[in-house]
Amino acid sequence: QVHLVESGGGSVQSGLSLLLSCAASGYSWNCMAWFRQAPGKEREGVASIYYNGKSDYADSVKGRFTISQDNAKNTLYLQMNSLEPEDTAMYYCAAEWRSGGGWCANQEVTSFGYWGQGTQVTVST
Repeated sequence: QVHLVESGGGSVQSGLSLLLSCAASGYSWNCMAWFRQAPGKEREGVASIYYNGKSDYADSVKGRFTISQDNAKNTLYLQMNSLEPEDTAMYYCAAEWRSGGGWCANQEVTSFGYWGQGTQVTVST
């Protein structure tokens, strides 16, 4: 079992920044990712990072968000800069171990079996 706990969400004004953290414990994973879900919308991938450090981003956040991991602390981060009202959502941390490549970058919800409880991010104008 993998246990994930997100933190760092909050309410900020447009243009400002937030740093989300996800503390992980348990078995093992080779891919971690951030997803978000706005009210009335499907959960969508934001960013993912493979065990070798390769990261991928949704087009909507490229150049503004940065995903990183501290393997010594088993912690995943999402630095969110230049936040926009459209970034308002519940943000979830996810983890999984699968063989092969490519699946991590695709950020499909169904590819991940371990999820945190989420942390709310609200961006106002």
